[in-house]
Amino acid sequence: MGLTAKIRTRDGWAVSHGVVTVTDMTGTQVLRAETDAEGAVRDTTELAPGAYTVIVTAVGYAPAASSAIVTASGRAEVGTVTLARQGGTELPPPGPWTIDPVHSSVAAVAQHLGISSVHGRFTEFGGTIEIAPDDVTRSRVAAVIRAASVDTGNGMRDTHLRSADFLDVERHPEITYRSTGVTAAGPDRWTVHGELSMHGVVRPVDLDLAYLGTGADPWGGTRAAFRATAELRREDFAMNYNQVLQAGIAAIGTTLRIELDIQAVQGEFLPTA
Repeated sequence: MGLTAKIRTRDGWAVSHGVVTVTDMTGTQVLRAETDAEGAVRDTTELAPGAYTVIVTAVGYAPAASSAIVTASGRAEVGTVTLARQGGTELPPPGPWTIDPVHSSVAAVAQHLGISSVHGRFTEFGGTIEIAPDDVTRSRVAAVIRAASVDTGNGMRDTHLRSADFLDVERHPEITYRSTGVTAAGPDRWTVHGELSMHGVVRPVDLDLAYLGTGADPWGGTRAAFRATAELRREDFAMNYNQVLQAGIAAIGTTLRIELDIQAVQGEFLPTA
């Protein structure tokens, strides 16, 4: 006898803080139950046979309603109820996530000679993501990049980028980013507000973030994928070197486009295997 149901996100994750309310055809509440750690409701309250309305709510999710028929046995099997994030967006399950640098990339693109682009990347970096359980906008991101790991595929250019003309890696070995807030920007898209410290200068920088999904990996873990972009101006970080060629064309553009492809592993540590 009683009510059984499973509450899940669109990605199939259990909603462990859901509330299931059952009303009869007059709108009177006859049952209220909370989901367990597995997102399940198993309530033994005896209900009279008939039609009922089941309403499922959870902080951070849009409410969902469905109908249920209680049989002569007094049992109502609602099945699986899927909740959508408020605003129609999803994020990975709450808790800590660790950025996997082996399966992630931190890249930058700059204009070269006004006609093409120079592509570079940083090969040494790490970071953490904390998905807040009740209010997604309180989630946090922190990352550290080793400035000397810049790699554009050209040794002379990389040496110049590490010099005092640009990153000055001897005096400023680390580039850091810490988020200050998150706001929804559309379905599966977010704006991460934060502060970037580079070349001894701290500036506010927003990341345009897309959540690409979550899934199991071959090593027994769970991974989430993100893609983020931002634009920086070199002069905002006191990198004012600018060789000008004939006709007034700058050798390297003043604007950098940052492109992040991130895989994060659920938990506070990366797997050792």
